[in-house]
Amino acid sequence: MIPSRPPGFHLRVLLRGLVLIVTLVAVGFLIEGFGFRDALDTGWIDAQIRGKGLSGDALFVMVGALFIGIGLPRQAVCFLGGYAFGFIEGVLWSSLASVLGCICAFYYARFLGRSLVVTRFPDRIARLDAFLEGNTFSMSLLLRLLPIGSNLLANLAAGVSGVRAVPFFLGSALGYLPQTFVFVLLGSGIQVDPVFRIGTSVILFIASGVLGVWLYRRYRHGRRLDAATEAALDEGDGLDDVATRSG
Repeated sequence: MIPSRPPGFHLRVLLRGLVLIVTLVAVGFLIEGFGFRDALDTGWIDAQIRGKGLSGDALFVMVGALFIGIGLPRQAVCFLGGYAFGFIEGVLWSSLASVLGCICAFYYARFLGRSLVVTRFPDRIARLDAFLEGNTFSMSLLLRLLPIGSNLLANLAAGVSGVRAVPFFLGSALGYLPQTFVFVLLGSGIQVDPVFRIGTSVILFIASGVLGVWLYRRYRHGRRLDAATEAALDEGDGLDDVATRSG
């Protein structure tokens, strides 16, 4: 029997993402409305990125990967990718920057920062190692589909754990895509079809968040992340119960 209370996860999970969307949209329209776009176009984006062919694309990817690698929000890089390139190219270059940032943080932790990361996050490393072991690709995919969690901490913890690198990168690349689509579409909507694209971005964000949590609950096979993440994902009778009772 399905519980009378609608299944779901803590509203704060979606609220954080929606606040980020509103903030990015506000910044984008401020750039347009106050004429900052011209300054921006004649500045870094126009001088170094737009119309520069592969050299501009490569520069965006390298700078984006650096920002993501040191822990800045991946969603902001995707938003800027959509703003600079439009949807299709924005998805391509933002995805590449996201994966390269993941790889950089992973190998920094594995070869250079092991002692620092292990000392600061011992519990998270142990939990992530247990979560990813056995089927690293699938578990990495589930991890990235969740609408919460620190991308940087996941990369660092995976780097010092015993997980295999290639399945972790492949699972991450695929799991990144839903939010990449959302925020690239959001960025591209500042200049083209803003109402449709921004509205679609909000709907896709909510849908991808719900889907990510449902898949996590259904296919994690008893594995758990840290207590804070679990508490944020579930208020009580949640998606776990629905998956169990409908499966």
